[in-house]
Amino acid sequence: MEPYRIKAVEPLPRTTRPQREAALRRVHYNLFDLRAEEVTIDLLTDSGTGALSAGQLAAAMAGDESYAGSASFHRFRDAVEELTSYPHILPVHQGRAAERILFSTLAGPGRLTLSNTHFDTTRANVELAGGEARDLPCPQSRDLDGPGPFKGNIDIEALRAVLDGPEASRVALVLMTVTNNGCGGQPVSMANLAETAAVCRRHGVPLFLDAARFAENAWLVTRREDGHRGRTPRQVAQEAFRLADGCLMSAKKDGIVHVGGFLGLRDSALAQRCELLLIATEGFPTYGGLAGRDLDMMALGLAEALDPGYLASREQAAGHLAGRARAAGVGIVEPPGLHAIYLDAGRLLRHIPAHRFPGQALACQLYLEGGIRSVELGSLYLGREDEQGEPVISAPYELVRLALPRRVYTRGHLDHVGDVLARIAGDVLARIAGDPGSVPGYRITEQAPVLRHFRVRLQPVPVGATTSRPSGSSRYWASSHSAGG
Repeated sequence: MEPYRIKAVEPLPRTTRPQREAALRRVHYNLFDLRAEEVTIDLLTDSGTGALSAGQLAAAMAGDESYAGSASFHRFRDAVEELTSYPHILPVHQGRAAERILFSTLAGPGRLTLSNTHFDTTRANVELAGGEARDLPCPQSRDLDGPGPFKGNIDIEALRAVLDGPEASRVALVLMTVTNNGCGGQPVSMANLAETAAVCRRHGVPLFLDAARFAENAWLVTRREDGHRGRTPRQVAQEAFRLADGCLMSAKKDGIVHVGGFLGLRDSALAQRCELLLIATEGFPTYGGLAGRDLDMMALGLAEALDPGYLASREQAAGHLAGRARAAGVGIVEPPGLHAIYLDAGRLLRHIPAHRFPGQALACQLYLEGGIRSVELGSLYLGREDEQGEPVISAPYELVRLALPRRVYTRGHLDHVGDVLARIAGDVLARIAGDPGSVPGYRITEQAPVLRHFRVRLQPVPVGATTSRPSGSSRYWASSHSAGG
């Protein structure tokens, strides 16, 4: 059972199918643009969507709102330093601010960052700084059905090849994302992290953690990795932070707050350079764009996220939803992690080619059938098309992420999601067999050159149909040149 009881409740929005159809048309089939009151179960993201605890709300009342040197900052810094061992802690309003500050400082034009997988804003901030973001996921990550316990690992041999090769001088840093959100929420093993740290030290390259889900990674290490099963999540997390030279943290995930994050650093000279940019763009170093109450809630949230009972309930919830998806005949990325379930839309909607975005088609069906909002992580997120809409780059997999907000939904809510998946896998697929056009693909009518999936506009298109574009190609909001130059 969940290790908490519910003190306050809010009503779930309920809509009819015609209302949902009208809403999708209004937002041009971009689920990000739906109004919250149009969504019954919101699994779009686990970022900033968790429920605060009574302890966090009480801590907020003790918040010190002094501009400089507040007591809230010192409490926050002490908690983060004890967890991470980093002597320089710079608070920011969320993780992408830490990305921007670090990459603007280290990963300028011509520089290269290496990662097990950069997520969307991480890659964008590297490219906006003029650098190149390169992913080196381990080979096991390519097997969606495989039981590998640590498919979030970096490919050590590929890492060595870059650092031993002609591009070594370009490498600004190595970034290990824990857990690996871009690879299905898969964890990174401590053995892989330690080996990565050793390789980076040997080549004089700094290693950073994208630590947004550090507690969930630590929990899965205690469950899956030999030599760590008797340890606490806090002990594993502390060791992981000590292996790295610093971290980026979006506390909206494993800090269980609605806003906040930090940049943790060992190097004093680098910290000084980052602090100058922090002051210019976020705020004074003892508040970093946050209220004192946010700092106090974040300090407590980081501790609550490491509670074994809470983490066990996260694992059980994810496992339950994964079981419902399997029972419905919907493939997922195996084994499930904690923060999300990743549905294999490409396998389910085989009639839709990658450049017609089967993941977006499944996401729209989830909303139409049950008011469930999710997010596509496939060729809309990672791909690129030419002026005629034909694929230039397609994603390796067409996935839909069902992210699980922390301490928000009960087993009954997850069963509703499972029931909707069963209906889609049954009724909708039966319709497809007789009429493939009953579940259409999509084409882009308007997009931005960076992070297009957030603000894209789409139009349904029957699969296999030939349609003309309004102006010969999808319309860009800005220049279609790459962000890096």
